[in-house]
Amino acid sequence: MFNYEDRLNHLIAEALMEDIGEGDHTTLACIPKSANGKAVLKIKEPGILAGVNIAEKIFHFVEPTAIFLPLKQDGALMFHGEEAFEITASIHTILSCERLVLNCMQRMSGIATLTHAFVEKIKGYHTQLLDTRKTTPNFRLLEKEAVRIGGGTNHRFGLFDMLMLKDNHIDYAGGIKNAIHLAWEYVQEKYPNLSIEIEARSLEDVKTICSEGKGKIQRILLDNFTPSQISDALNIIQQQFKTEASGGINLNNIESYAATGVDYISVGGLIHQAKSIDLSLKAKL
Repeated sequence: MFNYEDRLNHLIAEALMEDIGEGDHTTLACIPKSANGKAVLKIKEPGILAGVNIAEKIFHFVEPTAIFLPLKQDGALMFHGEEAFEITASIHTILSCERLVLNCMQRMSGIATLTHAFVEKIKGYHTQLLDTRKTTPNFRLLEKEAVRIGGGTNHRFGLFDMLMLKDNHIDYAGGIKNAIHLAWEYVQEKYPNLSIEIEARSLEDVKTICSEGKGKIQRILLDNFTPSQISDALNIIQQQFKTEASGGINLNNIESYAATGVDYISVGGLIHQAKSIDLSLKAKL
């Protein structure tokens, strides 16, 4: 079963082990273990702030008695010169956690900022913006959290929480009809709470899915359709299934897709095309 806190603690532990290894020798060499201090997170460019709560968890993972004071909240607009939080703790804790905190927050803030830009483009439409599984290995948890903070909606987390029949599944299974019936039988026998989505590559695929998928699938993925093709597909589907558009969608054309009335738009670029935001952790003397 998916447990967010357990996965987050595992991510933090593994990331700290990767960075610290046998010891933070620089800090051990020049800072007494008993020394305490303060530091502040400084914002160096505008965007949407993300990862404040993660920073707090990282510091408390290492030093549960550390005093973490948030000055801004996740999801807030941020501007150059502002401060996001203040941490009071052992200087060893501050220096050992510094890079992990910055790596997480810079990456998360970049994703949240780009996601927010996409969400603003489709404001007023009923369409929801989804992320994908196009994520950094072992960092998906926080990348998807950043999408949520930026105003997007998380698609399936992994291969375990939804059946998604993509082109290769369909081809290997022997076609749309076989893929649908095999997936349906599997779900009914083993995991009746899992939903099924299937990809359509053409309007003919849409027609086949509508005839074969009634009562079996919940969503149709319209892959690499133009907005006009999406409209044609929706006329065929007639709200029998939820619909998702994907492929070639960017900031310049996303509104034209939302205007078709499609239920969801998934954009892998929310994560893999996001640019990290410049932040720094500085000692407060």
